[in-house]
Amino acid sequence: MSKNIPIIRTVADLRKKVSSWRAEGFRIGLVPTMGALHKGHLSLIEEISKKTDKIIVSIFVNPTQFGENEDLDKYPRQEKEDCEKLAKTTAGLVFAPSASEMYPDGHCTRVTLDGISEILEGAERPGHFDGVATIVSKLLLQCLPDVAIFGEKDYQQLAVIRQFVHDLNIPTKILGGTLVREEDGLAYSSRNAYLNETDRTIAGQFNKILHRLVLDVQAGKAIRDAENEAKSALLKVGFLAVDYVSVVNSDTLLPLTTNRTGGRVLAVARIGGIRLLDNMAIEAP
Repeated sequence: MSKNIPIIRTVADLRKKVSSWRAEGFRIGLVPTMGALHKGHLSLIEEISKKTDKIIVSIFVNPTQFGENEDLDKYPRQEKEDCEKLAKTTAGLVFAPSASEMYPDGHCTRVTLDGISEILEGAERPGHFDGVATIVSKLLLQCLPDVAIFGEKDYQQLAVIRQFVHDLNIPTKILGGTLVREEDGLAYSSRNAYLNETDRTIAGQFNKILHRLVLDVQAGKAIRDAENEAKSALLKVGFLAVDYVSVVNSDTLLPLTTNRTGGRVLAVARIGGIRLLDNMAIEAP
C-alpha cells in the first residue's frame, strides 16, 4: 500500500526529524542516491530495513563527482517518479536538498584519499572520488545514521567509502548491497536508460564475458591473459572502448597475481557514449 512520503529540503529540518526519531529510540538507516531510482536502489531499501527502524533516502545529483565533459547536465532527474516508487517502500522520508544547501557560498572543504581512490576509476576520472567522499561525508554527518548502504555495483566506491568512514571515525556501519541485474544479466544502472535498442543488446554481453573471465581464472589461466581476452571479447561484440578489465584483491583493489580466491574482476566498457560498470567475485573453484 502506497503512502505520501515526506520530503525534506534542508539540513536543519533533517536534523530536527532525526533528533525526534532518536528520542523515540529508533535505529536509523540512510540510502544515498542520485535519483532515477530502479530495482537496484529499491533492493537497498529492502536490505537496510532488516537492520533499522527508520530509513532516509537521499536524492541529490552531486556536481562535485562529475568531471569535465561528463553527463551532469543530462543526468536523469525525476523526483516525482522517484517519490512515487519510494512511497511503496518502507522508506520514512526523502532528503532532497538543493546544490546551494549542500554547497553554500564559501564552501571550500573536500575529503580526499590516497591510494585506493587513485587507481581504476580514480585514474580514469581524476577527482571523482574526492567528490564522492565529500558528499557522502556530508550526508553521514548531517544525519549520523546507525547504518548506511551502498550498492556493490560501484564496488570501488564502496571500498573508498568504507576506508574514509574508518579513517575519520564516523560512527556509521557501512553495508554493501547485493548487485541487482536485469533479465539478461546487465547490472541495473540509471544510465542504462540512455542506451538505444542496438547498444542495449550489446550491453547484455558485458556480464557474460566477465563471467567467462571468472571461470578462466578459477580454472588456472594466467590472470593477465584472461583480462586481455575479456577486453578483446568486449570489443569484438561491439563495445566502442574498454577502460579497464582488472582482476584485483577484493580488499585492496590491487592487481591479483597468483591467488585465485579473494579476488574480484572490475570492469568498465563504453558504448553509445555511456560508461558501463560491472564487477564479479572470484571464489574458490
